[in-house]
Amino acid sequence: MDKAQAQEKIKSLKELLNRFAHEYYVLDKPSVPDSEYDQKLEALRQLEEQFPELITSDSPTQRIGGEPLEGFQKVQHSIPMLSLGNAFNEQDLRDFARRASQGTDKPLSFVCELKIDGLAISLTYEDGKLVRGATRGDGTTGEDITSNLRTIKSIPLSINEKRKIEVRGEAYMPHKSFLALNQVREENGEELFANPRNAAAGSLRQLDPKLAASRNLDAFLYGIGEWEADVVSSHSERLTQLKELGFRTNPEWKKCDSVEEILEFVEYWTSERPNLPYEIDGIVIKVDDLETQEDLGFTVKSPRWAIAYKFPAEEVVTTLKDIELSVGRTGVITPTAILEPVKVAGTTVQRASLHNEDLIRAKDIRIGDTVVIKKAGDIIPEVVRVITEQRTGQEEAYYMPTECPACGSELVRLEEEVALRCINPNCPAQLQEGLIHFVSRNAMNIDGLGEKVINQLFNEGLIHTIADIYRLDREELLKLERMGEKSVDNLLRAIDTSKENSLERLLFGLGIRFIGAKAAKTLATEFETMDKLQQATYDELIAIDEIGDKMADSVVRYFSEGKVTDLLKELKELQVNMEYKGPKRAEVSEDSSVFAGKTVVLTGKMEQMTRPEAKERIEALGGSVTGSVSKKTDIVIAGEDAGSKYDKAMKLGITIWNEQQFIEMLEA
Repeated sequence: MDKAQAQEKIKSLKELLNRFAHEYYVLDKPSVPDSEYDQKLEALRQLEEQFPELITSDSPTQRIGGEPLEGFQKVQHSIPMLSLGNAFNEQDLRDFARRASQGTDKPLSFVCELKIDGLAISLTYEDGKLVRGATRGDGTTGEDITSNLRTIKSIPLSINEKRKIEVRGEAYMPHKSFLALNQVREENGEELFANPRNAAAGSLRQLDPKLAASRNLDAFLYGIGEWEADVVSSHSERLTQLKELGFRTNPEWKKCDSVEEILEFVEYWTSERPNLPYEIDGIVIKVDDLETQEDLGFTVKSPRWAIAYKFPAEEVVTTLKDIELSVGRTGVITPTAILEPVKVAGTTVQRASLHNEDLIRAKDIRIGDTVVIKKAGDIIPEVVRVITEQRTGQEEAYYMPTECPACGSELVRLEEEVALRCINPNCPAQLQEGLIHFVSRNAMNIDGLGEKVINQLFNEGLIHTIADIYRLDREELLKLERMGEKSVDNLLRAIDTSKENSLERLLFGLGIRFIGAKAAKTLATEFETMDKLQQATYDELIAIDEIGDKMADSVVRYFSEGKVTDLLKELKELQVNMEYKGPKRAEVSEDSSVFAGKTVVLTGKMEQMTRPEAKERIEALGGSVTGSVSKKTDIVIAGEDAGSKYDKAMKLGITIWNEQQFIEMLEA
């Protein structure tokens, strides 16, 4: 395929993939299965690897950027992003409507929208391409977080509008993403995010866009900042206009002609908000007519034509009856409060996580206490405080055990962690959780082996380690309850099929601490076989972009265990694949390029290409691009405004090239 053919094919694939993504992430109406999308994306990636000069910023392969940023640049908003005034009750809403009506002679209508509890954002497009994404900041000055916002798949990288346009909205973390993130943090002994809003804000302020991408954020767009082609006359028309441009807008809005209709909308969503897949903390009410908005104007801090009704926080009182302990896959012991059933935010709550011993001590929680609970982020039941004045003297102080409740082994608290852990590798609770993880969708993806079946097989003594899954006997399975011939045959077929999975699925399934699905893919791509990865040193691992200190140390420790060596040997004998089946790195001989075998760091702003493009070019020539300067660095390529990395390279005597020298070496 020549360059012209490749360019046409790449254009076609980009248009197709962007349409698929819009259908899936914006319209929630996918027209093709995930496998077809993945196949087309891989075809595009391979073409771009072959013709890197054809990569453009709006390619679906470019959503996740290269190395971490050194910091966020400030952004001046040409039109201020002001916050809204608040309403807390019916009278506040009536007063707002009255003030608005006094400022115009026109009959008023309003638009009510859900107030997404996330982070206000601004997106700027030029010549149809996303060129900048920023936070609201103080309303006048925000931060450039373009690389992180590009990772949100519902935000289009290109639109059908060539003139400059700035759109505004809210980035947020869906409930599902929030629960998954906190589960991982709890297993790793890390501090939990208090609510989805904090998690979203923290994710969008990560300097590494790969980390932001892993958090699975989303966004709704609802307004315009700058746009010379803006000709609509009402906010309700604008919402339709944004949707037609390809932006994801929230469908749960309503045009209201009276305060009574506004109050009905507020009342409805006050009760229905627990059923949403994301968090809202109120309702935004705006005057619909844009000319009237302009007439009403602004105060110093907020517009006179809009207000935010804030939901009251719901807290309820119940009794803490007991505290139970659970053992996670990584050995973390989690205490859970057993409560007298009580309804909170629309659902009945009987359990609430207490997270760790330090929290129990800080809140002085005792068995038998009368406690106030709420749902953190309207999702996770949480004990807010104890009503100490209602104590009778019969309450019992709780002390965490010194032994694992599942196996009796001594519990330990690792350095810099708040969680107690069981470090017995043969702990039955950990083994069961590990088996459940191994067969899960993002790991070996074995259909028919859900949590209940795993627990059944474990309790019957048919499986103890993951290798035992591949030794399951048909006749033994048929003896079990709810195991008919058809289900057993389907299960054994799924187990056999999983043997052919690519290496990254096996790596993730092994449950190596700190190694998630993305890190597993990185390691599989880098080393290509399990044997090579087992022999990798800490220095070799830490040199890989995306692999940090804790990850590298965890991998080395894991593969140094004799039991792990034995397990991998068993899996090989059982014909479980140990090789990476995805696209491999370019094979370059040592003397074929000045970059071959070299560790390179990019810093500063480049004029002739983007950092991802530079990284792709270096890796195609056999080099490795990392995010930090160290004694192992061979070359630092410094663009404009190079900062601390340049200074460190000077101190260490590392070779430094400017961008022009870099271009010359690429063409050499």
